[in-house]
Amino acid sequence: MPSATYTLFRNAILCEQQVVCLYDGRVRELCPHIIGTNKNGEEVVLAWQFAGESSGPLPQWRCLKLANVGNARTRDGRWHEGRSHRTTQTCVSEIDLDINVHVRKRR
Repeated sequence: MPSATYTLFRNAILCEQQVVCLYDGRVRELCPHIIGTNKNGEEVVLAWQFAGESSGPLPQWRCLKLANVGNARTRDGRWHEGRSHRTTQTCVSEIDLDINVHVRKRR
C-alpha cells in the first residue's frame, strides 16, 4: 500500500498541481513528473524544482525519496518542466505514473 506522501504526489501529477514540501531541511517548490520506486524498492519521485531553497542553482531536476519528504501539500499554479532531457532518467526504476505518458497523452 502506498504511503500518504506517495498518494499526494501521485494525485498532484494527475491534476498537474505543484507540491510544496520539506526535503533535506529545505523548502522545495516542485512539479512532480514521474513517480514509482527506485532499484531498492523505495518510493521516489522525479520532480522539477522551480523555486524554494536549494544548495545549487534553480530550476533543476530532483529525485526525492518520499520517505524523507515532510509537510507536503499541493497547490494550484503554473506547471513547470525542464527543457529537453539530455540523459535518460535513473531516479525511478519501476514507473507507476509519468505525466507525459499516462496523463497528457490521454487528453
